[in-house]
Amino acid sequence: MLLETQKVDNSLIVKIKGELDLLTAETFRNLVERAITAEKAQHLILDLEHVDFIDSSGLGVILGRYRRIREQGGNMAIVGVKPHVKRVLELAGILGIVKVYHQTEQALQEVN
Repeated sequence: MLLETQKVDNSLIVKIKGELDLLTAETFRNLVERAITAEKAQHLILDLEHVDFIDSSGLGVILGRYRRIREQGGNMAIVGVKPHVKRVLELAGILGIVKVYHQTEQALQEVN
């Protein structure tokens, strides 16, 4: 798994490449937490365009970041989800609480 972060206004954009699973979830959590704190980001946008696989550990870490962002009064969005990953997010109920966008620009307009 590779992570790339970028801050735009009050939002932290996290681009994930690879799998978000038991082996990578803890690393993802730690890196995103550090980036949110360091950048003083209020909102979080997860770009999942290059995520090929997600399991329950990945779902849990996404939900944890959602709770963290909401506790500080922010919003979270997901961008660029492949159909099979979107289905997993949907079955887990994440799409009921986090909006999905096709473009990062759309997500930025909505969350800020």
